[in-house]
Amino acid sequence: MKIKHILLTTTLAMSISVSAQKDELKTLKKIYAKDTPSAADMQEYKAAVAKLETTATEEGDKVYTNFYKCMTPIMDIAALGKDVTPMQLANAFTPKSIENMAIGLNATLDYEKKSGKKIYTDDIMETITSYKPEIVNLAVALSNAKRYNEAGDVLNSLYLLDKKDTDKLFYSASLYVNGKDYDKALKGYEELKKINYSGESTLYFATNKTSKQEEQFGNANERDLFIKSGSHEKPRDEKVPSKRGEIYKNVALILMEQGKTNEAKSAITEARKMNPDDDSLILTEADLYLKLNDFDTYKSLVNEALAKNPNNADLVFNLGVISANAKKIDEAKTYYKRAIEIDPKYFNAYLNLSEVMLRGDDKYVDEMNKLGTSEKDNKRYEVLKAERNKNFNEILPYLEKAVELEPTNEPAKRTLLSVYNALEMTDKYKALKAKL
Repeated sequence: MKIKHILLTTTLAMSISVSAQKDELKTLKKIYAKDTPSAADMQEYKAAVAKLETTATEEGDKVYTNFYKCMTPIMDIAALGKDVTPMQLANAFTPKSIENMAIGLNATLDYEKKSGKKIYTDDIMETITSYKPEIVNLAVALSNAKRYNEAGDVLNSLYLLDKKDTDKLFYSASLYVNGKDYDKALKGYEELKKINYSGESTLYFATNKTSKQEEQFGNANERDLFIKSGSHEKPRDEKVPSKRGEIYKNVALILMEQGKTNEAKSAITEARKMNPDDDSLILTEADLYLKLNDFDTYKSLVNEALAKNPNNADLVFNLGVISANAKKIDEAKTYYKRAIEIDPKYFNAYLNLSEVMLRGDDKYVDEMNKLGTSEKDNKRYEVLKAERNKNFNEILPYLEKAVELEPTNEPAKRTLLSVYNALEMTDKYKALKAKL
């Protein structure tokens, strides 16, 4: 009798516990269904979640307990009604709460798919769609505050909530790079490679006739409807190029940062084999060899890219930088001038061209300072002065254009000031001096 009595008590206790769990789940379901739960509702809601966390035993009960728990921030916002402030949204949507939401909601979706009972599936998808803009705004705010890793966590969680939105995974990995969390960045980039993400797309624009402002549309059909209605004009398409080059470049840079040079080279080689028509990968490989100071391989790769795209001003400019670093001045001049021909507003090309041309000034100054006061030395001095002034006059238009393009650039202005002084261009010297 004693043994039976113990068994009966245990069975009764289990039965009461299960019954309590079901009551608490019903309470949560009832409060969750309210559009604007009260403060008392939220106290009861959170107490029920806390109790279920320690008592739920069945798989379904555990899944829905976690669902209600991860949705607590949404419920808190709903309880605030229409007067919710940006600060309250920020307090509810933290990087950690969004991460927990991604885990909890995905577990619920998986369970309902497995069980065949879609209790909250549609509601979850609607919630993701409704709150995605707020979550993106949080990521932007964190990034602007230079809290890059937290911003990366937010966008990565958003990707986990909606894996069709692969752009969020790309930008989260980029944020991790900025925050120097290379392990998370590498994990994100490897996932992007696995799903063969390119990021190529087309953006659709048209100008609002009333505001005169250009507006972006979700697709061409939507834009065309506004054009036909007469409210918009000047349709324009903008191609977003492939991001594969940037992905593989960052993978290689991370591997380089981790001291894995050979793996970095292999990553680029693999990328080019898989994407032979993606010209950006040539530049990625070139950039890698530039950082390895392998200038011959770099130059070979840049020339390969130039053969495909001879009017790429950045490529030509970079060849000028390499030549200048190798003290091949005439070669550097040629590349910088070519970059300017391609892009007449290429500020750095003007500035760098001026710099390499000024390098020749040292030889004139050194020799002039060594001369004496003899007639022969005086004649030589005049020759050197004339040659020096000729060089300054050749440099002058490039420096003046650089300052015209970027009038607030101090190094450019000070260099131009020195040239004006050397050429005894007093009026221009004084005018520029006054702007410093």
